[in-house]
Amino acid sequence: MSFQWPVDAQGLFGERYPQMLNTGLPAVDVDAVRAAVTEMWPDGPGGWVYEWSALGARYAGQGAHNLAALAYGWAKFPTMADEAKRRAQQHQLDEYLLAAPDFEVDFERKVLELPYQRGSTTVPAHVFAAPDLPAGVPVVLASGGTDSWKMDMHGVFVLLATRFGVRVVAFDVPGTGESSVPFTAQGGEQIMRGLIAEARSLGNGTVVHLGISFGGFLSARTGLAGEVDGAIVLGGPVEAAWKKAEWKCGMNGIVGNMLGFDALPVVDELTHVLHDFSLRPLLNQDLNAPMLVVNGADDVHVPRADTLVFEGRRDTEVHLIRDTGHCATTKFPEATGYIFSWLERTLDNLAAKVTS
Repeated sequence: MSFQWPVDAQGLFGERYPQMLNTGLPAVDVDAVRAAVTEMWPDGPGGWVYEWSALGARYAGQGAHNLAALAYGWAKFPTMADEAKRRAQQHQLDEYLLAAPDFEVDFERKVLELPYQRGSTTVPAHVFAAPDLPAGVPVVLASGGTDSWKMDMHGVFVLLATRFGVRVVAFDVPGTGESSVPFTAQGGEQIMRGLIAEARSLGNGTVVHLGISFGGFLSARTGLAGEVDGAIVLGGPVEAAWKKAEWKCGMNGIVGNMLGFDALPVVDELTHVLHDFSLRPLLNQDLNAPMLVVNGADDVHVPRADTLVFEGRRDTEVHLIRDTGHCATTKFPEATGYIFSWLERTLDNLAAKVTS
């Protein structure tokens, strides 16, 4: 259920360099890995996983476990296509847990058993809360997307927990990270309903869902369906993205792995499977919770239409940020500014409804 495919490693550096720095890695170290990498898949000198893992091992030897977790996170990027990537993710988890005592928030790792198709699946989740946070507070469900997962987005999730007095429950979308099942439209819905029920049990019953990149597909769905009390969609595909004639920066292989293909799918195969992911039926209804939808106007993965389609909807705020791409990575402070402002207002409004 995994495969390698032709990937331009240096091209990925070109696309992801701002994200590498945004997560907290020193530019000098990222530049050194970039200069050393010549290929994606070989697990030897010049290979992506090898060079990033060497940086992770160096950080680990220095006791810099947080940086080691970030480096190993890039080593396993962009997907669990082979054993070397899986080893890198295990190293990432080991270093992440070693770093946990210094997170400056309360941290708990939970392994949930949630419905999936006709059975169930395990979903590891990370729970963050400011020290001494009361039990009866809102919960924010949060995830990254196809290639940047819960440990990779750690800084954003901790910031939410400390700034807003909420409990944050971070998870990997199906078919990625620590997930052991492929992403299907129906299976994703089942897992999200299980996560929402778990989140409601952890706080005062109020749940807001933050989804980044493909995670934004899930938050768009739960928000449109009114299954959560609020939803934030950052760079999420909803319908136009499934009809693309071209997939850039290796995304056909990344998404193909997430969906459970065992070889690189052609465009028609992806289009056929992703047809079931269209949110058009929910877009045609008026059930949505309060929503915030944000993306960069120059996104090569998600067409502008998947953001602009939300304009004019009830209780929905939309921002398409100029001169930046997927998830507004190069203008992330502007994107997070919209998110923080909306979240503060929305949590206040939800609290007022509870007390009225």
